[in-house]
Amino acid sequence: MSQTLARSVFVFTAIFFAAFFIWPVLQILKGGFIDADGNVTFAYLAALAADPVYLGGLRNSFLLACATTTLAALIALPLAVVSDRYLYPAKNLLGSLVLIPMILPPFVGAIGIKQIFGQYGAFNALLGHLGILEPGATIDWFAANQFWGVAIVQALSLYPIIYLNAVAALANIDPAMEEAAQNLGCTGLRRFVRITLPLIRPGLFAGGTIVFIWSFTELGTPLVFDFERVTSVQIYYGLKDIGANPFPFALVAVMLFSSVALYAASKLLFGRTGHAMMAKATSAGGARPLGLVRGLACTCFFGGVTFLAVLPHLGVILVAFSNDWYGTVVPQNYTLGNFELALGHDLTVPAIANSLRFAAISTVIDIILGVAIAYVVVRSKVPGRQLLDFLAMLPLAVPGLVLAFGYLAMAQDGKFFSFLNPTRDPTILLIIAYSVRRLPYVVRSAAAGFQQTSETLEEAAQNLGCPPLKAVIKVTLPLIMANLIAGGLLAFAFAMLEVSDSLILAQKQAFYPITKAIMELFQLLGDGKFIASALGVWAMAFLGITIAGLSLLLGKKLGAIFRV
Repeated sequence: MSQTLARSVFVFTAIFFAAFFIWPVLQILKGGFIDADGNVTFAYLAALAADPVYLGGLRNSFLLACATTTLAALIALPLAVVSDRYLYPAKNLLGSLVLIPMILPPFVGAIGIKQIFGQYGAFNALLGHLGILEPGATIDWFAANQFWGVAIVQALSLYPIIYLNAVAALANIDPAMEEAAQNLGCTGLRRFVRITLPLIRPGLFAGGTIVFIWSFTELGTPLVFDFERVTSVQIYYGLKDIGANPFPFALVAVMLFSSVALYAASKLLFGRTGHAMMAKATSAGGARPLGLVRGLACTCFFGGVTFLAVLPHLGVILVAFSNDWYGTVVPQNYTLGNFELALGHDLTVPAIANSLRFAAISTVIDIILGVAIAYVVVRSKVPGRQLLDFLAMLPLAVPGLVLAFGYLAMAQDGKFFSFLNPTRDPTILLIIAYSVRRLPYVVRSAAAGFQQTSETLEEAAQNLGCPPLKAVIKVTLPLIMANLIAGGLLAFAFAMLEVSDSLILAQKQAFYPITKAIMELFQLLGDGKFIASALGVWAMAFLGITIAGLSLLLGKKLGAIFRV
């Protein structure tokens, strides 16, 4: 690729991000910090800080993110250590199953968990059968404390992100470093805390940052749990006043600053190479076999955690197969009718078609743009290419809720982008939103491929008369096709099940994506919950196949896609 073409990619990408990333963010800042006379003001922020409702929502969102990230880390870290260090029965199977929580958006899993632990759910029925509860007595486990209900559901859904990063970080540790510590008398838990944990801290922080930002801005799960005292739900309910009320803008601005500050801290503290290690391990290392008892203990531990993580999925599946589930351990009647309705309902059929269209177009955009950006960053000498890499990865730090709100603000009537107003037709904005949000996955995958492929192959082709661009297309791209397929699949799958953008931007039923249709069905009386669960199972099957393919293509490298 010539320097001229590289500069063209740089300029085009800069324009794209200026229009559809920086401009929406500026609209948020303008709405929250510019008064009616055009003057900078902090009055809205001061009023926000003085309002106990908004302040309480921010506090709950922050605490919810802290609780979710802590729980996810407590689940993921022991699993990663066991997986990396030991051989035990069914290890490969359990290592694949650990990714199952990623195949369902957290808010859909909340439907299943509410059915299991609700007042007349399966768990209370089981306690009644065992005689622990008196006949007719019930406990609504999450109604009394919705906060922990949301935190647990989100942690069980998001812990694989930390797990993948931790496994990748553990695999890169030179075993000689731990052996040296052991020879000096530092063993067991002390060695792990003093030696191993600092070495894998960048990976843990990378995964933890994504989980924190995700849970800090999660919208769907609090809505399902009717937990309205969080900022994301307050912003969602404030959308109807977006033209006249500055408080939603101020709320989104605070959420934006918090997320970007955490991202910046991650890059500053752990963005560079961590502790230096030998290029090649000086010790064989590797997982070691365990005796029968200890091996079965590891299997039971791994299997038990996985079972807890898939409880929401089991709940959704059982709801989808039932036509009535009330006060019993399992449904008494089963049916396939919900699946037929899910694929024939006047709300779901257009939603599936919409999601397929939006996700497919956005994935094509991501692949073209992502490959071009990755090549410029890895192979070219264009000044400012690191800035391009920073811009491409920044959507990981800016929550979908913030960007969606920014798109809504910039497309209001009277604004430059009013022709994109989603109240009329959100198609273009949804495609752009999906593209911007998922572009980092393709960039990271493509960049990894370029870094692993020798540049001399392209130079040899060019020496034989092949133009630079043609050399990239004919020689390099086929060699990194696995990386491109992995990044594209991930971008497509997560675009299909995007929550925040879909809930906020899709305001007409004709343009609902799948996630918006699931939420609308869940809120319907009658059989809405069952049809929504059936549609969730279809989505689960689709994303499950995608994650399995990604795992086969990338293996332990899958975690690198989820790094800031």
